[in-house]
Amino acid sequence: MPFMRTILLAGFLVLLLNGAGLAEDKSFYSPVIDIEPNTHRILISTLGSVFWIEVPEAGWPHMEKLPISGLVDFVVEMRANGQTPLIKTWKVKSGDSACMVFDGKGCK
Repeated sequence: MPFMRTILLAGFLVLLLNGAGLAEDKSFYSPVIDIEPNTHRILISTLGSVFWIEVPEAGWPHMEKLPISGLVDFVVEMRANGQTPLIKTWKVKSGDSACMVFDGKGCK
């Protein structure tokens, strides 16, 4: 019986730790609505909601190269505690841009 209790406790801890504060990546295929270079944010919309996503420091020089109203596939890290999602990568799908692909470090 102690063996069964240990297995149940271990299983519970695994489930608890899997959901505790771990960041989740999400992909958003969205038009670029607005770019705020001073606060390093981009306004996008998806599924009827409009929200800001944060650009990492490596993307600051490239964010203004994104086409307004152009469709972009953003991969973001969803952060806890109400923090703005952080961009990991982007790929411009429609519109012209000097930075069609951002890999988290630079443009390709």
